Amino acid sequence: MKKTPLLKSYSTATRMAAPALPLWLKRRARKGKEDPARLGERNGVAGLPRPDLKSGGKLIWLHAASVGESQMLMPVILRILAQFSEHNIVITTGTVTSAELLAETLPTRAVHQYAPADHPKAVANFLAHWQPDLAIFAESELWPNMIMQTKALKIPMALINARMSATSIERWDKRGKKSGQVLLGAFDLIMAADTTTAAGLTWLTGREVEAAGNLKDAAPALPVDKLALQKLKSAIGRRPVWCAASTHVGEEILVGSAALAVKAKKPKALLILAPRHPERAKEVKDILTKMGLSVLRRSSHRMPTDKTDVYLVDQIGKMGLVYRLAKTAFVGGSLLEGLSGHNPLEPARLDCAVITGPHIASFADTYMPMMAFDGVKRILSPDDLAPAVLKYLSDPKARKAKAKAALNFAESRDAVLDYVWQHLHPLLKKA
Repeated sequence: MKKTPLLKSYSTATRMAAPALPLWLKRRARKGKEDPARLGERNGVAGLPRPDLKSGGKLIWLHAASVGESQMLMPVILRILAQFSEHNIVITTGTVTSAELLAETLPTRAVHQYAPADHPKAVANFLAHWQPDLAIFAESELWPNMIMQTKALKIPMALINARMSATSIERWDKRGKKSGQVLLGAFDLIMAADTTTAAGLTWLTGREVEAAGNLKDAAPALPVDKLALQKLKSAIGRRPVWCAASTHVGEEILVGSAALAVKAKKPKALLILAPRHPERAKEVKDILTKMGLSVLRRSSHRMPTDKTDVYLVDQIGKMGLVYRLAKTAFVGGSLLEGLSGHNPLEPARLDCAVITGPHIASFADTYMPMMAFDGVKRILSPDDLAPAVLKYLSDPKARKAKAKAALNFAESRDAVLDYVWQHLHPLLKKA
């Protein structure tokens, strides 16, 4: 693969910056953004041995950015392991939260490592140890050194669920379309998550890129700790429950206002609030407490009582629990300009009536047909949140109808995984 001047400059710059990498990683570790015990992995120094493969076995490397992307890959991981009983998997991500969740959910024959930082030595260390037979990257994880060095070793590569905004495509045009073509040309297979990405990548690469659909749409129902679910159900009793999931900065005060309005009509109502970033829990609790709401953090290990207005889920990987407790679900990241929505199919698969705000650009390809199915309630103003919640809390028939439509739509999206698999399977057989 011939490097462009821009890619050569990038490789040189990252090589020169390598001496500063340990300091940068330690600084991030102090902020809780790195695992201090596993910093070596970010230098490409493996924390685990390469698995002993059976005859004919291959090691498949999957790479994702963080929680959402790694969980999106889980059905792919499970299918690989089911259909290739001799294969093993190493999955890399770049965040502490994703590592914690994968530690709980990865099956046998699959292990997690932190992704090597994108400088030549770290990537070389990683590839020398793991020697993957196939690399599968997810969404927009286009790290130049990682891609170029993997390709240089003639390792087959796939980019699945590719997602890029029109703005990202335009940036490639401005900073070097040729470099984009070189990087994307390293992939033997590219499958886009949506039509916008497919059109942009077709233009950028000069080769036809298909819009397979979003693999996040095909994810199975979120898992749950059954004992924890039972205990919380017993503590909550027959109280009306709703949730606000994946909220961002600026949204909690709006959700808090809605909670107060709901409480005025239904004094026993309980809000389960799960911020997108659990590390913001103290800030969120302070906001809601100042509004006059009684807040209990899940990390306190205490059960909500009749006096608890808000049960604040400040732990990662608990959305399966949240959506099973609250059958009316507001999906955040959608109330304020600058936000662009989150996945509505997670609550849809768990019998929830789904509500979203107006800002849903990142999941437009999911939300628009879902609205045509009448499977989601889209509100146009934060002031509409409380009335929407009250409607479903007060009218079980309407809630069940909305939840049924949402589930029917979610199940209609399962074919995405099969379609991606049809294209990925030949690469796996050849690896």
